[in-house]
Amino acid sequence: NEAPRQLQQLNWGLVPHWAKEGKNSGKLINARSETIATKASFRQPIRQRRCLVLADSFYEWRGAARQKIPHRILRKDRQLLTFAGIWDRWTDGQRRVDTFSIITTEANEEVRPLHHRMPVILRERADRDRWLADLPLEAHLAQLHPLAPGHLEHYRVSTQLNAVANDSAALHQKVVDPPTLF
Repeated sequence: NEAPRQLQQLNWGLVPHWAKEGKNSGKLINARSETIATKASFRQPIRQRRCLVLADSFYEWRGAARQKIPHRILRKDRQLLTFAGIWDRWTDGQRRVDTFSIITTEANEEVRPLHHRMPVILRERADRDRWLADLPLEAHLAQLHPLAPGHLEHYRVSTQLNAVANDSAALHQKVVDPPTLF
């Protein structure tokens, strides 16, 4: 919320401003909406450092007999998703590291078949503006709910997505489920 109309690059995985060495073990990529106001790493950012995180889609995995099957989740109208996020700035006087976490909530009926949680999606411009506004904490916490059903769709994608080394546009392509007997 320092420059709400300016696109900025931050590192994913929140490093609290009070961290000793400015490092993150990778566990703070998401912040649970139910505990965000009380967890030490998130208490100050939810009150003072909210951000919007843009994405064309996100992925969840459905368990299968031998491997997890990735699914791409996106808006039906193909517009960008806007996730509610929090950010923090760590500095030691010489280095500055800006990082963020995506806020998650319980899954809606469209995502629930894949996973029990999903990002908080701010669909309307008024919701995004309110998220960045200087309002009481309770007003922001009231926004942390699942997106209403009817706006998302998902489809299976290649299991090549399961390897971090793979990075190509082809990973977005729909893969047809193989036929089953039952």
